[in-house]
Amino acid sequence: MPQFFRRIQNTTFCLLGLMAALPLSYAYAGEFTVTDGKADTEISEVSRIYLDGKLVSVIRLDDKNQEKTVKVTTPMGRLDHTYTLCGEITIRSPEGRVETHEVDSDGTLHNPDGHHFYALGSDNFTEFFLTDPNAPEAAEHHPGRSGVCAAPIS
Repeated sequence: MPQFFRRIQNTTFCLLGLMAALPLSYAYAGEFTVTDGKADTEISEVSRIYLDGKLVSVIRLDDKNQEKTVKVTTPMGRLDHTYTLCGEITIRSPEGRVETHEVDSDGTLHNPDGHHFYALGSDNFTEFFLTDPNAPEAAEHHPGRSGVCAAPIS
């Protein structure tokens, strides 16, 4: 075999060996975005987004930062992903008292790549969920409290 072909063969084996040694945990299939906004009645809000049980983003809102959009990458090989939203919302009640409410919920995202979700709260701080108004079927909300959330330590 000519020496040129031996070099190509050796280079190919080296590249294949290198590719086999790379961990697959760094492979991502895509991404989606989430926007959270502070309501007029809120003083501040801290939201944590978990995807498949892992913390992927923390959003902090106040009068100076009233809305934030974050990108979330999704691991390769799955179309459905579980999500959990955890948060603390601080409001001023109509009587003038400052109150902090813990909000949390779980759900499932169906093929979320390329979607833009909004984090919404409802039912007097008892529900907190993701929705894509252009594709409501992309996010499934599981009513009730999440077992994942714990109060943050600050």
